[in-house]
Amino acid sequence: MAVKAVEKYKVNIRLSCQAFGISETCYRYQPKLSSENAEVADWLLRLTTANKRWGFGLCFLYLRNVKHRPWNHKRVYRIYRELELNLRIKPKQRLLRDRPDPLSVPVAINQVWLMDFMSDALVGGRKFRTFNVIDDYNREGLGIEVDFSLPSTRVVRALDQIIEWRGKPAAIRCDNGSENLAAELVNWANRNHITMLYIQPGKPTQNPYIERYNRTVRHEWLDLHAFESLQHARELATQ
Repeated sequence: MAVKAVEKYKVNIRLSCQAFGISETCYRYQPKLSSENAEVADWLLRLTTANKRWGFGLCFLYLRNVKHRPWNHKRVYRIYRELELNLRIKPKQRLLRDRPDPLSVPVAINQVWLMDFMSDALVGGRKFRTFNVIDDYNREGLGIEVDFSLPSTRVVRALDQIIEWRGKPAAIRCDNGSENLAAELVNWANRNHITMLYIQPGKPTQNPYIERYNRTVRHEWLDLHAFESLQHARELATQ
């Protein structure tokens, strides 16, 4: 309005700024078009295409911590919204639940491992299972074993393979599945002086980090690929 007043009525710039309550610096400001905005938009489109479950937070942390881009989070979020990428993911309604008891926190690696099983199917419809193991200290994924059947013998072999390069854990926390209660696994743990920590039946919140890891495995791997064969699933699991 101040600019139009000066152009149309030939009013002095100082008087026009006083009339509309702005500073002369604001009046004379010219926005600087940044060519980096196109680069930010390109990065956001590439990240959200390759990682369909990523929201703004993960995209920004990747650009800042992995790619070391100096862009401000407000700027990245403005472009993120202009591209309407915030409309891809519908927020879930959160249910109010009782606050769980605090978990014991390891202070070093190999103090407690967490393990659990998942299932999925090949393109032909045949189901397969996965055996996931992570370290409770830093949530590091230690192994994903994939096969049509994973009896206790196979579980023991997978754990031995991880121990060869990672070292032996002091304890392993898991649920009360038949594979975890099998005599072969229990005897193996006793021979290696590893404590088996079983959660209460129907209480997955007592082992939340492996459940959160399972969600990542489901969203970032199982749901995004159609597996032609067991070998195909194993290769993607390794990647």
